[in-house]
Amino acid sequence: MEEILKNLPKQAKDKHNENKKFFAKLKKKPPKHLDLLMQELHDEEFERTDCLDCANCCKTTGPLFTNKDIERIAKFLKLKPQQFIDQYLRIDEENDYVLQQVPCTFLGYDNKCMIYEVRPKACAEFPHTDRRKFQQISNLTLKNVAICPAAFNIVEEMKKRIK
Repeated sequence: MEEILKNLPKQAKDKHNENKKFFAKLKKKPPKHLDLLMQELHDEEFERTDCLDCANCCKTTGPLFTNKDIERIAKFLKLKPQQFIDQYLRIDEENDYVLQQVPCTFLGYDNKCMIYEVRPKACAEFPHTDRRKFQQISNLTLKNVAICPAAFNIVEEMKKRIK
């Protein structure tokens, strides 16, 4: 996995223009079966991929925290929402709550999430490759292929299946 993660940013950069063109075409005219295909590709990839072997998303990026996330996690940690915010979060350039630092504070040495049962929605849905109307999140996907080997593989397979 180390080797894969080491090469991933370069591979993603090499494919960036190709992926950008592909997604632009996809946005204009998404195939009728796109949601079904994405679910299939997502499921196939995650039968082979164990996120605990990687956790690169937790090591290199931080999720957005919604108000619901903050309330749920604060309750789990037995903190008041404002205490949770003060201790762990900051407001980014887009006025969203994000982690004060990466790697994620809640990532254990074994790549397990200490708040997994109540993790933010953005974490639970990452890398968003099984999302409905997938073509609408192409900019996010372009970023995620540089972070997540599974997302990279899913996009590569998707390009083979959609001509």
